[in-house]
Amino acid sequence: MNPNGIVWSVAIWLIPLIIAIVFHEVSHGLAARALGDRTAERLNRLSFNPLRHVDPIGTVALPLMLAIAKAPVFGWARPVPVDTRHLRDPRRAMMLVALAGPAMNLALALVGAILLGLFAQSIETAAEGSVAAFVASNLVNFLLINVFLAVFNMIPLPPFDGGHVVAGLLPERLALKWDGLARFGFPLLIILLLVLPALVPQANIVQRLVAPPAQALTNLYLSLATTIGG
Repeated sequence: MNPNGIVWSVAIWLIPLIIAIVFHEVSHGLAARALGDRTAERLNRLSFNPLRHVDPIGTVALPLMLAIAKAPVFGWARPVPVDTRHLRDPRRAMMLVALAGPAMNLALALVGAILLGLFAQSIETAAEGSVAAFVASNLVNFLLINVFLAVFNMIPLPPFDGGHVVAGLLPERLALKWDGLARFGFPLLIILLLVLPALVPQANIVQRLVAPPAQALTNLYLSLATTIGG
């Protein structure tokens, strides 16, 4: 496979991204079930089958365009449904459900770092365009994507997971108004990630808020991989 080709670029980003966002969403559903709500389970959304979670725009179209453009790749899946009426202590429970997604991504990044360390020798000697090089690229991107998704989703605004955490900390009346912003989620995402940075480069949310902690975490995981690899 040509490592400079479009197929290679798409595959080494899309495969780890789909795994990361599917596990992220399923973890929300598992946390909700543990706290009393079985809605996701009844709708068969606790499956790790990507087809049950694919969002045509967020899981396929946008990541494909970003990979082809060699831009930072991110995406999202269809949110796992949670019915707060079934949760014990709904406000506290929703905070835990929200945190389950980023926590899963950090755990997956740890798995990626361990695998990178265990296969360090094979990766170092892998020929360009080989299966080993393809696997290595997927592992590196798997680590990067999971760290990015964990930090990115903790942006303290609806509909991000961090927004749910903020809602759980606010007084109930304010929390209801705060959660109401979620209906503007997609336009807000476009404005924050694309429009605002284009108009005011200093207001680039990703560079200023997401990149520094994501880079620090990535360095920690890579240090672990280096330690394991000897």
